[in-house]
Amino acid sequence: MALKYTPEVIEHFTHPQNVGELEHPDATATEGSPACGDMVTFTIKVNPDTHILEDIKFRSYGCASNIATASMATVLSKGKTIEEVKAFHPKVVAERLGGLPAIKMHCSVLAVNGLKAAIKQWEIAHGLATEEEIQLNEQTIRRLLKGVINPETGRSIVSMGMVNYIKIEGGKVYVEVSLQGTDPMYAANIREEVTEKLESMKCIQEMIVRILERDKFEMGADNGEKTASDKSKAMTEGGEA
Repeated sequence: MALKYTPEVIEHFTHPQNVGELEHPDATATEGSPACGDMVTFTIKVNPDTHILEDIKFRSYGCASNIATASMATVLSKGKTIEEVKAFHPKVVAERLGGLPAIKMHCSVLAVNGLKAAIKQWEIAHGLATEEEIQLNEQTIRRLLKGVINPETGRSIVSMGMVNYIKIEGGKVYVEVSLQGTDPMYAANIREEVTEKLESMKCIQEMIVRILERDKFEMGADNGEKTASDKSKAMTEGGEA
């Protein structure tokens, strides 16, 4: 089914603003992965005295929404202070584009996260921030997965309560996501997005991501093993569990 784009999205896709790469940028950041189909790189220049983002450019490798959201993100952030840009929410970018199809909302998340990552690199270089030591725990995983968007609703799988099981054993991570009524056709997309987020954590050595059609699994009281309280199909890399 063809996606319906707003005139604003079409305009920023066909005539994107601030495309390219700055010479001698103050900071650079890339968000996304070509393997998952969308990636965007931002280069920025920041005034060290006023902390105003004086110039910004982007290169996008992806779909029309990826290009449009990156373009709009640069328009909204150019001339703003880094504190103002750090307060940006992906919904702001989508709203300024007149809205996005739910299946493309992850593009606005990608654009805003990439922009904030570039600012973080600038802050680190100027002693205003430090590299965070990432702790591999459930809280960190859930925070990471907030950036995974349900393609059918356009909402985070975390805010929707779809992440119902996380288990960490050394460098091995298990994540279980329930579709909760979401069309199974989106299962592969959700798995790819979850996997991409987990792969960004270099401390994870191995990962298992399971997508369930129903939220019918519970933890065993004694040994921590999952037991099925109702028949439910688990969609895994190799087929049905």
